[in-house]
Amino acid sequence: MLTEKFFDVLKKEGVVSIVSWGIDEPHVVNTWNSYIEVTSDERILIPAYAMRRTEKNVNVNNKVKIALGSKEVLGYKDYQGTGFVIEGTAKYLESGTEFDMMKEKFSFLTRVLEITVTSAKQML
Repeated sequence: MLTEKFFDVLKKEGVVSIVSWGIDEPHVVNTWNSYIEVTSDERILIPAYAMRRTEKNVNVNNKVKIALGSKEVLGYKDYQGTGFVIEGTAKYLESGTEFDMMKEKFSFLTRVLEITVTSAKQML
């Protein structure tokens, strides 16, 4: 589901916006492309330090959307820049092999946001 173009975007720095919603209005938090790791089965792992509101929302409604992009990767019709909107279900990891792997790379994390991708759309 995740295309080569998606992985090209991850290789360039850019902002990642994560949208969650529980009972209240949607909540947005940001991270960086370079913080994202993708597992062999295409789950997205993101180090979490704060993200407490996101976690509360995920505990009520595990659906999330993320948007990311880079102006350094050519998009449709060779336009400068491309981006993706990813939809999926989320949960937080506090232990385990993937938590340990992420902790080695990102010592600041307290948890790992894991997103199981259900949809990936290139937007530009």
